[in-house]
Amino acid sequence: MADEALFLLLHNEMVAGLYRAAEQGEGENGRCTTKLESMGFRVGQGLIERFTKDTARFKDELDIMKFICKDFWTTVFRKQIDNLRTNHQGIYVLQDNKFRLLTQMSAGKQYLEHAPKYLAFTCGLIRGGLSNLGIKSIVTAEVSSMPACKFQVMIQKM
Repeated sequence: MADEALFLLLHNEMVAGLYRAAEQGEGENGRCTTKLESMGFRVGQGLIERFTKDTARFKDELDIMKFICKDFWTTVFRKQIDNLRTNHQGIYVLQDNKFRLLTQMSAGKQYLEHAPKYLAFTCGLIRGGLSNLGIKSIVTAEVSSMPACKFQVMIQKM
């Protein structure tokens, strides 16, 4: 339980620190999201490497997405993704109804505009994990009501 609290505090401080630096003129505000996504990408690559070292090969990309939603998400966020949808043409939607990185924020609408910056790291985490499993993707996130969010994964064919 302590490691979860440390992760939440570290994540919040990463986001706050990058945006604080941007406000003080040390960087551009738009680059903060890119930096957070890049950090998440690298962490996702490392975690997937660790988690799959004793796992059998995956049959297809749907099998990989199920692994991300169950095992990977459970290890990182202590719960499975609530819903996985696909159009069977390379687009997957992962829905988390109580996303841990957003539960600390108020459920009020005034914080809704700040939610995307708290999701950039996780988008990178998913993209990095998929990258190490041989899937090139674009991951975006959206929040319509806090703390629920959806991650849209678009698989890019090589």
